[in-house]
Amino acid sequence: MKKLDILTTTVGSYPVPAWLQSTPTEQALIDATRVVVDIQRQRGIDLPTDGELYRFDVNHPDTNGMIDYFIRPLSGVRSEVGRQEWSEFREMQTMAFRAKPAGVVESELGEGTLNLVSDCERAVGVAGKDIKFTVTSPYMLARTLLDKHYDNFDALLTALAEVLAAQVRELNCTCLQIDEANIPGNPEDGPRAAEAINIVLDAFDGEKAVHFCFGNYGGQVIQKGNWSALINFLSTLRCDHLVLELKHRPDTDLEALKDVSPNIRLGIGVIDVKVNPVETPDDVALSIEKAEKVLGSGRVGWVHPDCGFWMLQRSVVDRKIEALVKGRDKYLGIV
Repeated sequence: MKKLDILTTTVGSYPVPAWLQSTPTEQALIDATRVVVDIQRQRGIDLPTDGELYRFDVNHPDTNGMIDYFIRPLSGVRSEVGRQEWSEFREMQTMAFRAKPAGVVESELGEGTLNLVSDCERAVGVAGKDIKFTVTSPYMLARTLLDKHYDNFDALLTALAEVLAAQVRELNCTCLQIDEANIPGNPEDGPRAAEAINIVLDAFDGEKAVHFCFGNYGGQVIQKGNWSALINFLSTLRCDHLVLELKHRPDTDLEALKDVSPNIRLGIGVIDVKVNPVETPDDVALSIEKAEKVLGSGRVGWVHPDCGFWMLQRSVVDRKIEALVKGRDKYLGIV
């Protein structure tokens, strides 16, 4: 990566190339991954992601495989869900936007056929180690399950964290990013979520990031809340930097982040993924300038989109990441 004060990255998902959707073979996936990473690097992104192309499920397009990719392969989980179980899950009211559980936990959780190591190796094989690999938070995964085995949410949460940690320990990439889009709307669960997320973070030997957003369904926010309610939680995470949704948030959220532990560098969202209009480099530079004025010089270590790009067209996304890099360069005075 470049030796810069502020680095650029993407958050995770990228629009799935049309040829991969029509011919989802392993070779097509390898080729698509190479293209997606190269697009990011050609635009100047310092730390690209693999685009999460292998996670997309046409039967669950609203979540882009963020949940089912991790849940379905696990042993101890049944993915076929009956009518009565739908009703039980709805009565739990863990997720207002999800009526059906991702699975039913019937016995002790195990990795089953989940293979994060292989998927990471595919990306490293075509793009090199200098990429970021993303893993959904155990807290968010736990909230999607109907538990009929542990009968204790914290026990379920720990079991999920340990399954993920066992695989994360073997990842051969520069950066691990944990993704969490549910805790912003449930700040009271901060301590238990942090404990589980830290289990996963501690298992990885490299740059550690945690991404938080307020949800992203069809361009709509799905979690109510603000960053001020999460400051203590964020400060307890054993990560190197945060990846935070801010472009689509009120200015008061930026002010609250001044109190995050100084040991954690802040990544700020300067590209809105919920809209099609493409930001200009001036827009991005002004967003960085505003953030540094509020947070203090040196606190912003990363700039990025608010969230993943799977909802947008590639023609839009490619221009947005180009504006991201040009805006960062303009702010830093790089010709």
